[in-house]
Amino acid sequence: MLRKIALLTERITAVLAAWPSVDCVLSMNPTETDAIDPYFALVFDVYYDGEIPSSEERQAMYDNPGAFESSAVVEKDRFFLDGLPIRIEFKKAKILEDFVRNGYDARWAFGTVGTYVIYRVVNGKILFKRTERLERVREALADCPPEFWIRIREAQQSKMEHCLSDLGGAAMKDDRYFYFISLGGFMRACVSALFAINKRFEPSDRQMADSLAELTVLPEDFSGRWSNLLRTDDSVYPQKRYQIAQLITRDVLALE
Repeated sequence: MLRKIALLTERITAVLAAWPSVDCVLSMNPTETDAIDPYFALVFDVYYDGEIPSSEERQAMYDNPGAFESSAVVEKDRFFLDGLPIRIEFKKAKILEDFVRNGYDARWAFGTVGTYVIYRVVNGKILFKRTERLERVREALADCPPEFWIRIREAQQSKMEHCLSDLGGAAMKDDRYFYFISLGGFMRACVSALFAINKRFEPSDRQMADSLAELTVLPEDFSGRWSNLLRTDDSVYPQKRYQIAQLITRDVLALE
């Protein structure tokens, strides 16, 4: 299976690299990727200048892929080849340099306060590069200024407090739908804040559980409290879970 994955990766990379507008192609899949894993997909990030072929042209170039889907909103292709799921995301190469040039403002460049997009830039395996642009950006990202992490922390802590307020209100009104929406928003913002405090870029949500446990700076008794938030049975009633979220918020805000 690993041989099949490697050959398919080479095949897709060759198609993408043939487009003159493509600057670099990254893969987020380690060589030991297990195709049996329920999360498995071959994921590519393609940075380009100018224009790329239309979705119809791309579909033909992929050599008759199965279940082909393309989104013009985020420029993303999803399909199957040889029975394996493929995910290709296209991004303007200019945003990498603009991100550094504009004071490391993730919101300005990527439209998000989180750092997962940057994580992919830093940790993706380079399959093809036409210039040294990506390498220069990686060098700059290795030394992000303190203000970058402070901005992200403040934004995510503010979101934590907002979601916490919603969570408390939903618990009191027994609004189960809004309760879980608020809890999810709270937990996501909390994770982002903690990664900013530790000065680390956020991985995919699918890798988050393991990566979160590896952070060196965490609130006291965080693991136990977090486990209670994650429980899916009725052993932790909504008001109690809200109180736990309050304690986590207090301790995250107090971290140095």
